[in-house]
This record gives sequence, C-alpha cells and structure tokens, in this order.
Amino acid sequence: MRLLIIEDDKALALVMRKGLEKGGFTVDISNAGISGEEKAFVNDYDVILLDLNLPDKDGIEVLTLLREENIGTPIIIITARDEITELALGLNKGADDYVVKPFDFVELEARIRAVVRRSYNHIKNDLVVGKIKIIPHTRKAFFNDIKIELSAKEFDILEYVVSRHPDVVSTADIVEHTYDEFADPFSSVLRVHIANLRKKLNGISGQEFLISVRGKGYRLCDD
Repeated sequence: MRLLIIEDDKALALVMRKGLEKGGFTVDISNAGISGEEKAFVNDYDVILLDLNLPDKDGIEVLTLLREENIGTPIIIITARDEITELALGLNKGADDYVVKPFDFVELEARIRAVVRRSYNHIKNDLVVGKIKIIPHTRKAFFNDIKIELSAKEFDILEYVVSRHPDVVSTADIVEHTYDEFADPFSSVLRVHIANLRKKLNGISGQEFLISVRGKGYRLCDD
C-alpha cells in the first residue's frame, strides 16, 4: 500500500515514513504543498497524509485543488491544529479523516486501513477471496487456514491483488501501489517477486491461483 506524506517538518516526515514502513507501507514524502500536489497528480496513491500548516500553500488549499481536479485518493489530515472549525472545514472540503499531532502509530495505521477499506468498498478488516485470507494489520496470509510464508514485497503484491479482486491488475498498477517513487519500473525485480509469489500460491493450492492474463496483468482464481 503506497502513501504520500505532505508534511513540512522534515524530521517528523522521516519519523512518519520510518514508522509506517515498519507497518508494511510504501511511503513517499513531500515537504511543501505545491510539490505534494504534483506528486498526487502524477502517482496513484492509496492514501495521502496531509498537514495543514505548509510553508508555500495552506493544506486546505491543497485539499480543495485535489478534489476539484477529481483526485479521489483518500486524504487524512495530519495537523497540530485541533480547532473544530478548521477540521470541520477540511472534512467538508473532501478529507476522509483526520489525526491530531502528536498521534500514536497504531491509531494512524488503523485509520489508514479504514479509509482504504472504504475506498475499495470492503466492510471487514480482513480480505478474503475464495480460500485465501489476508490479515493486513498483522501482515499474514492464509490459504485454507494454512499460513503462506511470504517475503515483505510478496505480501505487498498479494495484498494489493486481493484488494482489487475481481479486477485484473497490470504490472504498472502493482508497481504504482507497492513501490516508492524511486523504484525502476523496468527492473526485473518485480517479475521475480511475482514469479516467486505465483510458485508459492500454486504450490499450496495445487492449482494456478495467481493467473496471468496475457497483455493485461494478473488476477486471482477465486474457486
């Protein structure tokens, strides 16, 4: 799951990235409003964490522009300002939730996953497709209650494909949502991760479970 942090406090932004990466998130950072807008337009993030007190452009202005330009990415306001009127304005302008600094990472991660579930129309915390079950907050995956041993990146890819089921997801989609902005989209690393993931899923299921759709991408078999 890929996040964008728009936060002018560079030290805090790095702490946030480190904490969220421990939770399994892929994180990009912008320390100003305008550069944050640019990244939000260029990349397809799962969630944007937006500070209101930015040096070049107010966070509410950033939020307003993104929504006016039909950027539907869930946005969580991250702010030290706890005035009800300002937070209410942010929610009325299209923010999905807010967290007041200082915050607890457990709460922040829970709120991130909650807005993502709503954006993908998932009601339950766990993701289930056929015999496969993903538990995002513990980063564990099961097939028929048998734990699937996955690397961190293999889990990221599987979580994303499961969350998009029954859609076919392209390689570009997978890169966009499971790698940060410094990833090389032409690298063979992704193909290796997918090959390993398919081998593990096919081995435990006894069938082709992660199906390659020629010219389009990948989808899960939900039998």
